[in-house]
Amino acid sequence: MKITNIETFVVAPRWCFVKVETDESIAGWGEPVVEGKAATVEAAVHELADFLIGKDPLKIEDHWNVMYRAGFYRGGPILMSAIAGLDQALWDIKGKYFNAPAYQLLGGACRDLIRVYSWIGGDRPSDVGAAAKNVVEAGFTAVKMNGTEELQYVDSYEKIDSVIERIASVREAVGDYIGIGIDFHGRVHKPMAKILAKELEPFRPMFIEEPVLPENNEALAEITKHTCIPIATGERMYSRWDFKPLFESGLADIIQPDLSHAGGITEVKKIASMAEAYDIAVAPHCPLGPIALAACLQMDATAHNAFIQEQSLGIHYNQGNDLLDYITDKTVFDYRDGHVKIPQGPGLGIEINEEKVKEMAKERHRWRNPVWRHQDGTVAEW
Repeated sequence: MKITNIETFVVAPRWCFVKVETDESIAGWGEPVVEGKAATVEAAVHELADFLIGKDPLKIEDHWNVMYRAGFYRGGPILMSAIAGLDQALWDIKGKYFNAPAYQLLGGACRDLIRVYSWIGGDRPSDVGAAAKNVVEAGFTAVKMNGTEELQYVDSYEKIDSVIERIASVREAVGDYIGIGIDFHGRVHKPMAKILAKELEPFRPMFIEEPVLPENNEALAEITKHTCIPIATGERMYSRWDFKPLFESGLADIIQPDLSHAGGITEVKKIASMAEAYDIAVAPHCPLGPIALAACLQMDATAHNAFIQEQSLGIHYNQGNDLLDYITDKTVFDYRDGHVKIPQGPGLGIEINEEKVKEMAKERHRWRNPVWRHQDGTVAEW
């Protein structure tokens, strides 16, 4: 079997899909994208295609290493996201070739289902108490929300109090035992992160996410002195080499690699295994499309330390098109009692509605995240 063609599709709301075809009529799908940089990743996919066309798609480990190592310059969000989508597609092909879900080829499952959480509140969170109550009534046992709007390096206690008020409204709405993930989104600098981490403790969050930007991970050492809340980070880290110093420092409790950013199934499986050796939990990042989620679930099935999975159904970014619009069997992502079953179909376990993909790819998209500014005119972290 040989790879004969690689085709990309930039589709709403902010995703990019790749289809890898073979001479045995087996095709695999992946989701290579950086939110806001879809066209850039798409170009990288076509550059990497030179390493794959004419090759046996089943040699995934070798292909991964060629794509990563043979280009000399390596790592970072663009190249690793391009590799990620192609890697997902290769696992989809391999599973279809052997008529087995990808997880069976990764050593088999250690779980049948995994807990999922639902997003509430949007970029500038408001009415979060009511939103949290609605998703809990829909069956979710955990929610995640942005905790803050933009914050200066040192900001006012008025903004701190507004965060506390929002979290309090969520806890009051959902009761004592629903999980609440609070995403700082890298918007918070170390001085304010220390205050927030301490002030949030009474609400017993499931975790605080990216309390500082990943390039400032050393600041986690000081933040951990001010709180016992589990600390999560990793959505903007792209390889096992990026995660290595974080593991060695012991400063994170939960890592959140993204299977469309951190090298795909092949790499995140290794990252998860490294984390397990340091007694660190895994909660893969996935505010993306159905292929990315399917890839996450195949990896989750095999990772003992995976405890919850992000998913994008109804997320505020999904304007016009949503998670289920591009797959034929929408029941594959049925959420029951706050969990989703691991897909059992061959490959990634989903069937893409190619007609819908091609229709939407004609329109493409140019999604960009907003540019925020502080009152003094300086650019704020979004």
